[in-house]
Amino acid sequence: MDTNEINAHHAGIVSAYRFNRMELAGSLGDLGTILPLAIGMILINGLNPLGLFLGVGLYYVFAGLYFRVTSPVEPMKVIGAYAIATGITASQIQASSLWIFLFLLVIGGTGIITVIGKYIPRPVIRGVQLSTGVLLVTQGVKLTLGTSTFQALRDAAEPYLSIQSLGPIPLGLLIGGILGVLTLLLLENKRLPAAIVVVGVGLLTGIFLGTGEGLQHIRPGLFLPDLLPHGFPSAGDFTFALLVLVLPQIPMTLGNAVMANADLSIQYFPQDGKRVTYRALCISMALANLMSFFLGGMPMCHGAGGLASRYRFGARTGGSNLIIGAIFILLALLLGEHLMGVIYLLPMAALGILLIFAGAQLSLTLLDMKTRKEMFVPILVVGITLASNLAAGFLVGIAVAYALKSEKLHV
Repeated sequence: MDTNEINAHHAGIVSAYRFNRMELAGSLGDLGTILPLAIGMILINGLNPLGLFLGVGLYYVFAGLYFRVTSPVEPMKVIGAYAIATGITASQIQASSLWIFLFLLVIGGTGIITVIGKYIPRPVIRGVQLSTGVLLVTQGVKLTLGTSTFQALRDAAEPYLSIQSLGPIPLGLLIGGILGVLTLLLLENKRLPAAIVVVGVGLLTGIFLGTGEGLQHIRPGLFLPDLLPHGFPSAGDFTFALLVLVLPQIPMTLGNAVMANADLSIQYFPQDGKRVTYRALCISMALANLMSFFLGGMPMCHGAGGLASRYRFGARTGGSNLIIGAIFILLALLLGEHLMGVIYLLPMAALGILLIFAGAQLSLTLLDMKTRKEMFVPILVVGITLASNLAAGFLVGIAVAYALKSEKLHV
């Protein structure tokens, strides 16, 4: 390797890891997806905060180092939403992580996922992206209005704020409105990035108006996680996890976390995103879920929604992953289970605003669909998703997309 090649190699590595305010801002884009489900699974299902957030932080760092472009980390939403709604045990969630590891390792390691991906029509991928975008916007609005499942279970729009309204105006709606306007004004501002303002104002609100729940217990130290904190799941846990949690999750994971995510990454990073392949995403998520199994954390994935959010708020390189990963790792190791006191400072409405703009960004991928047949498939996928679930929308979308290749069919 000559001097020019060495310099070019070093320049490539440097460009893959930038650490500036835009990378910091973009690194916060996933918080609206991660925190509501994580908090719910900790409070309702008994997951261990230290293991969960340490796992999230380590996965961010691993993904940033390997993919070298900004890479999202999200909970597996089908499993997370079902867990919170029904109150299943931590052992059953843990068992689902091991099942996901085995499934993704097989289809990623053998290359089966690459073969599958070749036969998924582009309009179906756009349908998955549009559906995920609409779901993110919907969830963001619910968090802002105080009507999400988690808020309903806590019987408060802002469970960790000491006041719920200013006169007739719900405080969450006021916070969301102000942060929404600020985001619109600052979305292209590189000196004062929107996501930093949203999270910063949110944290200040929590400091001055918060209940202070958990803060009094904080005693900084060095806290190490327990392996298998809930014990080894029983055979019954594994059976339940496979039938009720994993099988409904898999089509959504393949559609959103693998295919839609890889497609979006190539759009955003045509030169630098070549490591983000179907196979690499499967193996990455497999390893993350094996780690979650041992740490007692939540099932994790990559996702097109998280990527759209991180990109929209300014993240471009693996440096954004190292930033947010280091924050989660330090909080987990230094504060242990008491890190929840810090997490509670961020109002639900602030997380809602991050989700709304993430969903809007992801939905706009639809703009490259030109013909009526191409447009019909994503709209159908969205309709089925809203009426049923994304897995059903994905599978029906594939069948309809192939049927519409016939010149005898018109829409």
